[in-house]
Amino acid sequence: MTRTTVLSTRALGRAALARQSLLDRSDVPVLDAVAHLGGLQAQEPQEPFVGLWSRLRAFDPAALSDLLTGRQVVRTHLMRRTVHLVTAEDALAWRARHNAMLRRRVLGTYRRELDGVDLDELAAAGRAVMADGEPRSMGELARAVAGRWPEPGPRALGEMLVAALLPTAQMPPRGLWRARAGVRNVLLSSWLGREIDPLPPDGSGPDGSGPAGADPVGQAMVRRYLAAFGPAASADLRAWCGLAGLSAAVAAMREELVTFRDERGRELLDLPDAPRPAPDTPAPVRFLPAFDNAVLGYHDRGRIIDDAHRGLSVTGARLVLVDGRTAATWTVEDGTVRVAPLRGFSRSERAAVAEEGRALASFLSEDDSDRVEVEAAP
Repeated sequence: MTRTTVLSTRALGRAALARQSLLDRSDVPVLDAVAHLGGLQAQEPQEPFVGLWSRLRAFDPAALSDLLTGRQVVRTHLMRRTVHLVTAEDALAWRARHNAMLRRRVLGTYRRELDGVDLDELAAAGRAVMADGEPRSMGELARAVAGRWPEPGPRALGEMLVAALLPTAQMPPRGLWRARAGVRNVLLSSWLGREIDPLPPDGSGPDGSGPAGADPVGQAMVRRYLAAFGPAASADLRAWCGLAGLSAAVAAMREELVTFRDERGRELLDLPDAPRPAPDTPAPVRFLPAFDNAVLGYHDRGRIIDDAHRGLSVTGARLVLVDGRTAATWTVEDGTVRVAPLRGFSRSERAAVAEEGRALASFLSEDDSDRVEVEAAP
């Protein structure tokens, strides 16, 4: 009987950092980085710039802005019903698989308000309004159909249309470097000039379940996830994308994957040739933006953040990694990066945090300020 290798929490943390380009900054183009990461969490419009700055050498924020205006990346509701910055190709390939999950999640909030509303009819009405290609806010779209459905109210109608029923993109200047702009939505098909890819016509369920061999997109999503986040359990995969229907794809791929166990005994899946650095590999200080997928992309977030601080990952706190783990939070005030430690720092750790903080301040201010303040430990 072959004994399965157990990977320590520290080993899993180093693997996550390596896959996320947080162990060593990468030289890949911005579009390739967004694709490799499976998108970046982006409900806060400026946060992806920090996420890419922490992962790429010589990152130029104008390059990401150009990809948005050039329609090569888009801001759209996708994984976990949150706004993600993803490549246009991934938005088109993945969106249909997320449709049922997006509906369920919006209904989880607005089920009472939307009781009795035929969602297919609502989708058709919303699509008719958006067919002219004009960008609209969620409120404008909701008000355009509210005459037919006056009871739910504009918030429930708008959330269901924009976050679930209609594949939409948030138009620039929303999400451009240092831009302040409200959300204006257009249909993905209008913005990208192509309809989203349909689910395979093979009896697959609305969330991608169905015959295992007929799910190439699902298998591709699993490979992409493991390349950017593995080794990981099936629960981690679900936590990243919010989908429950990828088990058939995982089953079909088992022979091409390797397995491990974590210290809790969970089975972990991985690509055979993916990097798994030694647990003692040095990990530099890294500043993470709010809601970064390096933390949120797992059910078990213990590889990067202690259970005592797990709540920070869902409140929008920006995190500082020291020796590969969450050790502080950070904010920006008047051009100064302020770091609030969660534990005591050694002299060398404090110096490394200050150095990276100065570099971040310079990036955010376009070289106008390199001020950083590291507060006393609690």
